[in-house]
Amino acid sequence: MYIDTHAHLNYPEKYGDLSALLGELAECGVRTVIDVGWNLESSLLAAQQAEQNPPLFFAAGFHPSNLGDFRPGDDARIARLLSRPKCVAVGEIGLDYHYSGTDESAQRRAFAAQLELADAAGLPVIIHSRDAAEDTLRLLQDNRARLAAGGVMHCFSGSPEMAKAYLKLGLFLSFAGPVTFKNARRLDEVAKLVPADRLLAETDSPYLAPEPLRGSLNTPKNLPLVYRKLAELRGEPLELLAQQIAKNAAALFLKLVP
Repeated sequence: MYIDTHAHLNYPEKYGDLSALLGELAECGVRTVIDVGWNLESSLLAAQQAEQNPPLFFAAGFHPSNLGDFRPGDDARIARLLSRPKCVAVGEIGLDYHYSGTDESAQRRAFAAQLELADAAGLPVIIHSRDAAEDTLRLLQDNRARLAAGGVMHCFSGSPEMAKAYLKLGLFLSFAGPVTFKNARRLDEVAKLVPADRLLAETDSPYLAPEPLRGSLNTPKNLPLVYRKLAELRGEPLELLAQQIAKNAAALFLKLVP
């Protein structure tokens, strides 16, 4: 059985009623999905969806590119969400310098503040990093004491050297659709070097559909394609890989069952 550790099912305009999709997940072997917020509204919806659907858990937080949505008091509102029974992490948080005009200082402050929020709640963090590898690593190193509950570099796309630095911090690395792409030679190398007990997988739905579905609307139904590619790259039986990832997910996100 597969566990999607990062998806955004909180997109009503893309997925609509989740009933049909969730019914199809069991047929695909996908047992659990973590529904991840990127601002207050999406985090509230993820919480509602998780509480109404047994296969779903959720994470709450502000994505670095969505800080413009932040309003006074939203930090307290996110903190209240973290105490709900099906909340397993603070996320998606981190740094994203991809777009011109980005307020990098504001992103770093928000990232540090949410690391502190996660530490106070005793929850792991789900970390986004895009075009900001050095600052992400430096900020995590500076805030290592706030990572007691652990964390994951979601949809990892960095270098082997960066992967080793994150692993040294005790973090997990999660792989999504890009690991299946034909030009993903660097990711192939990273997927092979990650220790078995630090490996996770995800879809990052609705984004980054894996091959051969690249360019289409992604859903957790496509997760087996990511698992199969990881098993192929690592030379491991698919069933054993799935068992190990389930164990890893339960070790990081404590409310999940291996």
